[in-house]
Amino acid sequence: MNSAVARESVAASNLANIDTPGFRTRTASFAEALAGELAPVVTAPGHLRANGLGGATAGTSEAPGLASRRDGNNVQLDRELIALNRAAGDFSAAQTALSAKFRLVRYAINEGR
Repeated sequence: MNSAVARESVAASNLANIDTPGFRTRTASFAEALAGELAPVVTAPGHLRANGLGGATAGTSEAPGLASRRDGNNVQLDRELIALNRAAGDFSAAQTALSAKFRLVRYAINEGR
């Protein structure tokens, strides 16, 4: 769900800057988002070694291979709307799966009543 939210946020940012001269399209990096999810959390100094991973967050990078307009901006409306819809669909699917798991836990707690 966090990855879908990060992708929605990046697409919304790209759309918000569609008319900004020189703005370059950004994409959410799945590998960096995954590293952020798996990174150990340092709660106190000396508790866990961070190894440079602690506090990693979903990263963004410039989207390669997009044609620029005369003002240097390379945001494409259709591409961003598709990315936004895909991220929303992924979020909805994850939300449905999580809801089903909670129903199973509730059923187990109530002993099938």
